Amino acid sequence: MAIPTEPIGSIPRPAALLETIAAFHNKQISSEALEEATAEALRDTIHRLEQTGSPILTDGEQTKPSFATYPLSGLTNLAPDGVTIPFADGHIRQLPRITAGPFHYGVYAAGYLTAARRYTRLPIKQAVISASALSLLYPPAGIPGYPREEFLADLIDAAAADIRGALKAGADSVQIDFTEARLSLKLDPSANLLRSFIALNNQVLERFNSAERLRIGVHVCPGGDYDSTHSADVDYSKLLPDLFQLNVGRFYLQMASEPDRKRVLRLVSQLLQPNQTIFLGVIDPIDPKIETPLQVRDRVLEAASFLPASQLGTTDDCGFAPFADDTSTARDIAFSKIQARVEGTAIAARELGLA
Repeated sequence: MAIPTEPIGSIPRPAALLETIAAFHNKQISSEALEEATAEALRDTIHRLEQTGSPILTDGEQTKPSFATYPLSGLTNLAPDGVTIPFADGHIRQLPRITAGPFHYGVYAAGYLTAARRYTRLPIKQAVISASALSLLYPPAGIPGYPREEFLADLIDAAAADIRGALKAGADSVQIDFTEARLSLKLDPSANLLRSFIALNNQVLERFNSAERLRIGVHVCPGGDYDSTHSADVDYSKLLPDLFQLNVGRFYLQMASEPDRKRVLRLVSQLLQPNQTIFLGVIDPIDPKIETPLQVRDRVLEAASFLPASQLGTTDDCGFAPFADDTSTARDIAFSKIQARVEGTAIAARELGLA
C-alpha cells in the first residue's frame, strides 16, 4: 500500500489567463473569449499535474476568484465592506457583507469538478469553503427581518449541498478549507470563536453518513497569500485538540513550515483516531526554494516515527495561489514542488515497506 499524496488545491494562474480576466472586467473582450482562456488554463493545469505523477488531481482553482468567495459569484445582496483579514506583511483581504436574506450560493463546487473531468480520467478531489468562513458575511449589527439564526440555517443548507453535489459529481474526496480556524485563536484566544466555528461545521457534517465522512476532510493552515500568513504565530497546540472534534475522516495539516514539527507530531499522535488519515504538509508553498524528493522523504519518515504509516498521507502546506491575483509564486515552481512531493512520498513508502 502506497502512502497517499494529494495537492491542497490552488495553482498559480497563467499570466495569459490573468490578463484575459482583467480585460473582461474592463469590458474589452467577450465572455466567450474569457471562457476560452479559462478552459485552456484548466486543460494545461490538469495536464501538468498529470506530468508530476500526482495520483490525485485538482482543477487548480483556475476559474475560482478565490478559495473563499466562489459561492458568492452572481449574488446581488452583498456589500464590499465586510470583515478584513490582516496578513503579517501588512496587506489585507476583505470579505463582502450580506445585506439582505435569504442567503444562498450563486455557484456550487460541483461545476468546477465537472469542468475538470473533461480533461482527465484520474481521480479528482474538490475543495469547498467552510460554512464557518462564510458565517463571517453576516454583520454584527444584524439585518432587519433576517436574524442571524435564519442566516445560519440557510448557510448550513447551502454548505451541505455544496459538499453533497461534489460527492455526487464523482469527487474522490472533498476538502473543506478551514484556514480561519487558526486565525480565530488570534481574534479570540479564549477559543470560544473556534469552538463556535467547529460546532457550525459539524452541523453541516451531520448531513452525511459515516462512510461519506471518510471521504470528507478539513484543511488548516496559517494562511498563504503574497508569501505572507495571517496566523503563523498561533501555537498549533491551541488549535489541534478542538480541531479533532470535527467529524471528518481526513485532516490536511500545514507542517513543512512548522518550526517544531516533532512537538506537533507528538500531539497529533495523541489525538488521532483509528478511522482518520493525516495528510501532512511536506511542501512549503511560500518558500521559493524547491524541496528535493529526499527532503520530502525525510519529512515523511519523521512523521512515521510518531504516526501509524497506514494513517499517513502527504500534501502541501497550503494552496499556491488561493486568491486569483496572487502571483508571488511562479507557476513552474509550483509544479516542481508538487513533483518533489510525489517522488519523495514514493521513496518514503518504499523505505517503510509500503510500496
